Amino acid sequence: MTAVADARVSPRARGSAHDLAGTGTLLRLALRRDRIMMPVWVLCLGLTASSTVGRLKSAYDTPARRASLVEDMNGNGSTRALFGAAFDDTLGALTVWRVGAFLTVFAAIMSLLIVIRHTREEEETGRQEALSAGMVGRRAGLTSALLAVAIANGAVTLLIAGSLAGQGGTGALALGLAVGLSGMAFGGLAAVAAQLTENARLARGLSSAAVGIAFVLRMAGDAAEDGSKGSGHVLVWLSPLGWAEYARPYADERWWPLLLITVLAAASIALAYSLAGRRDVGASFYATRPGPPAAGPLLSGVYGLGWRLQRGALLGWAAGFVFAGAIFGGISDGANDFLGDSDKTRDIIQRMGGAQGLNDAFLAAMVGVLGTILTVYTTTSVLRLRGEETDQRAEPLLANAVGRLRWAGSHLVIAYLGPVVILAIGGLALGLGYGIAAGDLADQLPRCLRATLAQLPAVWVLTSVTLFLVGVLPKYSAAAWAFVGWVVALGWMGPALELSDSVMDTSPFSHLPKLPGDEVTAAPFLWLLVLSVVLAAGGLVGMRRRDIGG
Repeated sequence: MTAVADARVSPRARGSAHDLAGTGTLLRLALRRDRIMMPVWVLCLGLTASSTVGRLKSAYDTPARRASLVEDMNGNGSTRALFGAAFDDTLGALTVWRVGAFLTVFAAIMSLLIVIRHTREEEETGRQEALSAGMVGRRAGLTSALLAVAIANGAVTLLIAGSLAGQGGTGALALGLAVGLSGMAFGGLAAVAAQLTENARLARGLSSAAVGIAFVLRMAGDAAEDGSKGSGHVLVWLSPLGWAEYARPYADERWWPLLLITVLAAASIALAYSLAGRRDVGASFYATRPGPPAAGPLLSGVYGLGWRLQRGALLGWAAGFVFAGAIFGGISDGANDFLGDSDKTRDIIQRMGGAQGLNDAFLAAMVGVLGTILTVYTTTSVLRLRGEETDQRAEPLLANAVGRLRWAGSHLVIAYLGPVVILAIGGLALGLGYGIAAGDLADQLPRCLRATLAQLPAVWVLTSVTLFLVGVLPKYSAAAWAFVGWVVALGWMGPALELSDSVMDTSPFSHLPKLPGDEVTAAPFLWLLVLSVVLAAGGLVGMRRRDIGG
């Protein structure tokens, strides 16, 4: 009778009923795997806002000082680009202005990393196929990943809302929802990227590019127009991060921009579900095309193969830095115009850039942003070595007349020289944008180029840290992302939170001079280069002595 009853149910209905089978088990597995990473992300995001309130309260202890700060900051496109518009002079509104833009960006990064780790990365390593041989539905992996990221963003929302409730419950809830929903929206876009692409590295690249484009659009729009006095600039409205800003927490909250973020999240998740049901496990909609029958001259050796595997990311990052450098340079002119007698304003900008003049300080801050972001590229590039191992593509190469160091060098030459190319291109774009805006192209172009290239020793330190983990502790090589996240967070949010020098000095970027405009000495460059060489040497020695794939 059971067989007869089952036969009466259509295959499509039975498939739909079992699509989510095993979701609970996979969710518990995902939460266990992220039992350290996820709480760290949540606590860092949730407690940043509450710690900012206390610092603002002590620095701007009177309504007059807070009103003067808002007037100064909204009066200049450079600071609006960096922090966004300040919509009110209350402590809650100033907290949103100081860290709100960064919280939404980091929530987006957290979400895309979680989603891709538990979707495309599981398929790429073959673990999802092994799980699918059991009682696991077609969409169970995607569902568990989205539930995990929903739990993380829900915790962030509650922690932000709870920590700022003393400044006003409605504004605290609005900020918490703006951050949490932004995370879900970019998590949904990451889920779509995981269906479209063939490997986790490309999925992370596309998702990160979406965050970067949204951030740059928000910056360009805020630089062009003071949104606190009108409906806002069209570029900000084109960015989901701009929707979060225009929800205006603690400043006559507008809830309908949050609805836009919700619609984006729902639409992207629905699209990801639709795509997941139309492909095989491990497959993608844009799979790698088969190459020509005979290899070209650039594929004649292991270095040619390394270039072929790494060139897409290098070209993509170079194009992104051209765009970002031009935007940052164009909005940097005029930061000194609104200085006046506001010592607090000078302190905020110079805490980011460290130079004497505000124009140079803002340029230095933008250079620092470019440098810290580039660590994502170098880390991904080095981790490609570990990916080649775990995917068992390295062993056939090493079985031929290819040594381990030569094979590693085919990837590392791109990981170490690629940042030189990317920073040079970004520096030229930054110098062109700033030089044209300031009417001094001949002087500003080389200054900006030197400033961006000066970030290389710090970038190389993070590159070598990743190489050391891959060579010595390969099973924990993914921990390199913790170092990257820490460095990026310190670079973007540390000055705003007024963290102590002892904490800021844990980032290699804190030891570099703030260029352009700061005094240059050789010592920090030499020490960072020595540290980078020592870590890289340790990683290569470890790689020679251990089992490949072990």
